[in-house]
Amino acid sequence: MASTRTRFLFVLLLLTLLVNSRQSYAQMPFYTDDTSTTQIGKFHVEVFEELDRLPSSQYPDLRQNTANIKVNFSPTRHLELDIDAPYIHISRAEGSETASGIGDTELGAKYTFREAPPDSALATFGASLYVEFPTGSVRQGLGSGLTDYWLNFIAQKPLSATTRYNINLGILFAGNTSTGAVGIQTRRGQVYTGGLSLLHDVSSRLTLGAEIYGGISDGAGSDRSQLQVLMGGQYAIRNGLSLSLGILGGKFGATPRLGGQIGISLDFPDAIQPQGHAGIDVGSIQKRYDAGPCLDP
Repeated sequence: MASTRTRFLFVLLLLTLLVNSRQSYAQMPFYTDDTSTTQIGKFHVEVFEELDRLPSSQYPDLRQNTANIKVNFSPTRHLELDIDAPYIHISRAEGSETASGIGDTELGAKYTFREAPPDSALATFGASLYVEFPTGSVRQGLGSGLTDYWLNFIAQKPLSATTRYNINLGILFAGNTSTGAVGIQTRRGQVYTGGLSLLHDVSSRLTLGAEIYGGISDGAGSDRSQLQVLMGGQYAIRNGLSLSLGILGGKFGATPRLGGQIGISLDFPDAIQPQGHAGIDVGSIQKRYDAGPCLDP
């Protein structure tokens, strides 16, 4: 019943967002971040659902369904603020109680400190800082009970006009990377993370790619290592609406054995636009170098 209700709310939210969307950018379905930020004065929304089959080390947890909503907003050029909170459903073996509810809530900021023109071969660099608060139930296994502090460095480099790669290197100073039963679940020490994604624009609408992403902890605890591979892509249905699909799998206790993800990303252009001199709309002329496909309006 809880799982059905989760899917219904997820679909209802997607339909609501579709009615109000125009221009969309996204990094989904990849976990490796890019350096781009949301346009000034616009809300960027990412909604996805991921279903994972968990490794045997997580028994009696068998499967996890995660529905996540992430909202980004840029108050100024090169700076992006975001908030996201997952709704998690964990299916467990017979005799064990399943769990459903809100997971831990994350607040973050990303800053692009070197931006290259769209037609340049130079790399773009950025960094992000995230703080995750223990809003999920520890008793049900939906939250870690820890406050996480995570610093991530980002580089993006074009290989050609249609191909690029992103590199992430991060350190989690305190807490862990777990979302429900997925992720590194150590309780002490630091966690070191990294990711590499390769993206190719097949057309102006379709982008395909692959990534390898992982992490390792130097502290005590179970499931201290994570390594996964994801293949997927993003399709721009129209200006303002993109669909993403991905399939993933990996090894070690913190990684799903097999999983699939579907998501939608969009912008709300009707947010308040900052005005420049002589009534010029600053938000409308800002350019963005993004890892996803972007169509001219």
